[in-house]
Amino acid sequence: MPRHPLVAVTATTRLDNGTPRVRLSVAYLTSLDGAGLTPIVVPPFAPCTDRDAILDVVSGLVLTGGEDVEPARYGAEPHPQLSTVHAGRDATELALLDGARQRLLPTLAICRGIQVLNVGLGGTLIQDIPSQHPSAIAHDSAGPRNERTHAVALSRDSRLAHAIGRTDISVNSYHHQSVDILAPGMTIVGKADDGVIEAIETPSGNPWWALGIQWHPEDLTGGPEPWDRALFAAFATQVRETSPGGRS
Repeated sequence: MPRHPLVAVTATTRLDNGTPRVRLSVAYLTSLDGAGLTPIVVPPFAPCTDRDAILDVVSGLVLTGGEDVEPARYGAEPHPQLSTVHAGRDATELALLDGARQRLLPTLAICRGIQVLNVGLGGTLIQDIPSQHPSAIAHDSAGPRNERTHAVALSRDSRLAHAIGRTDISVNSYHHQSVDILAPGMTIVGKADDGVIEAIETPSGNPWWALGIQWHPEDLTGGPEPWDRALFAAFATQVRETSPGGRS
């Protein structure tokens, strides 16, 4: 038995001097480890035929940031400002998401992850915030990864607000897409001042704990504010309750 519960963490692939390599920010791994979880990195190999083998041995799922989701996944034509897509990653993550939902595995979806979560459950995306939802807020910041750049207001009775312990926070921001039409069964629990959706979750009556956030908490856990550490801690609590040793 592992010392900490295992969680699946998705990754992407990038070319490195002409060689394709699996790529994932170490910040995800250290943040999960700091919350008492053991991350297992899952490469984006479509059609993810080993989905069940992966989900059989983990107690949670983390969908990480990265490329744009292919618009065909939500019935849309590509926008001129659409960035890089990764068909294999889309297929892998959507398969893992469906399996996690069926198994009621706690799911934390970050940046691209919230978009995959929404699309996988039947929602759509704003493909380019600057052209489709103009705002004074720079959602795709050029600043340091640990710089908090704009405010997010959280719903008072949400799982997210209870986890963080407050309803007004500031976050970092590195995205040009966001949730548009909300997926059935999900609830909007966080918005920026310009109305861009920053957080969604399953309601408290739903036995599946799933939370999607548009910012990158893994890059903020080393700062003085406890909010992002508390978010990972709340996810870890749910994972422990789901893990074999935590089930009653």
